[in-house]
Parts: sequence; structure tokens; C-alpha cells
Amino acid sequence: MTPPRRGRFITFEGGEGGGKSTQIKRLAEWLEARGIAVTTTREPGGTEGAERIRALLVAGEVAAWQPMSEALLHYAARADHVARVVAPALASGRWVLCDRFADSTVAYQGYGHGLGRARIVRLHALVLGRFKPDLTFIFDLAVDKGLARAASRAGDETRYERMAASFHARVRRGFRAIARAEPRRCVLLDAGQDIETIGRAVQAALVRRRWIGA
Repeated sequence: MTPPRRGRFITFEGGEGGGKSTQIKRLAEWLEARGIAVTTTREPGGTEGAERIRALLVAGEVAAWQPMSEALLHYAARADHVARVVAPALASGRWVLCDRFADSTVAYQGYGHGLGRARIVRLHALVLGRFKPDLTFIFDLAVDKGLARAASRAGDETRYERMAASFHARVRRGFRAIARAEPRRCVLLDAGQDIETIGRAVQAALVRRRWIGA
């Protein structure tokens, strides 16, 4: 029996309020309509243990954690998530669409909190080796617009949203730097456009790579 072809790992990144979750849902439906098996997931989270860590990170006091403590917690959750969900799904031939992954740690803890990109890259290599997404969409949006969108959502997961605007400006610069450094993997999208336009751009990126027909 021929083993299944490895699935594609696609991540959705960006600052607060960029509309990632909406586009993940749209892309999953578009792929499934074309016969592709899809797993959607998120970070931090995706497994029982990782969701417990998520609760520690995204709620509570802004100053609850030191920057390196945050980075380590994110990678503890990520290691479990990859081992239990992402890697098995890819091995079975499923496409995995993930709301945030390692680029968020580079942007938020590396740039936003000032740990530096190099430290996060070394941490990633220690925990996950060379494992990385096949394609990453980075949703770029002005900080004030993103935070305004995020503030309109109900829920308790607001710890990062309540951090200073200067922090979020550094996060945005971090994501833009990631996109410049890895243009073959990353697609920078203007998240200020309407949902339909962004959705077509996401689909077009897959067609350009000849992963799927138009």
C-alpha cells in the first residue's frame, strides 16, 4: 500500500484583529470543497495540555510573565501540539491550517518584548529542529485599527491586547521583518481590505504554488 503524500502545513500570522480566524475558516471550506482533508487548529493550544498553557498566557495580568518565561511556555505548548496534532495530521496526508505558530513567538517575544530574534530561533531549533510551515500568511494591519477590532470581541483572552501600543508596533515590525527575510514562505497581506479580497489572495497563493487548481 502506498503511504499518503504528506499534507501541507499553512500558518496564519499577524497582530491583533487581523482577521486570521475568518480566513482560516474560509480556506478550510474552499479546500474541502476540492476534496482535500483539512485539520484546523490554533496556538497556543490545539491539545488538552497546550490549551491549559494557553489559559496561563492569554488571560490575567499584563505583567504576569517575564518575556523568556512566556517564550518557554509557548514552546512547551508548541512541542505538545506538533507531536500530538500537527505532525500526525501531515503524515496522514491532511492539510493543517494553524492560527499562529512559531512566527508569533518571534514577533511577540522576540521583537515585542525585546528578547531578539536569534534567541527564539535557537529555542525553536532546540525544541522542533527544522520543522516549519510550508506557507505562512501574515495579516498586516495598522496597530490602532487592529486593537480597535480586537476590543470589539467578547471574551477574557485579552492579556496581549492590553499591552502598550508601542509593544504592538514592535510586533508589527517583527512580522514585517519575518516576511522580508523569508519571501518564499511568507505572503504579506493587507488586512485592511475586505474579507472577499483577502480570501481571493489566500486562494491565489496556493494556485501560484500549483498546490491546487484554480
